[in-house]
Amino acid sequence: MVLDAIRYAVTVLSFVLFAGIVAWALSPRNRAAFDEARQLPFLDSGDPQ
Repeated sequence: MVLDAIRYAVTVLSFVLFAGIVAWALSPRNRAAFDEARQLPFLDSGDPQ
């Protein structure tokens, strides 16, 4: 019985953590940082390989 309660608690905690990460990633105040990070692979460093 106690083991089931621990499993339920871990499941709920995992879902809350997942929802928090999704909310943080989709937050409008983080948009500028994510837009800049999205462009990093396309920036030309000028160094020939």
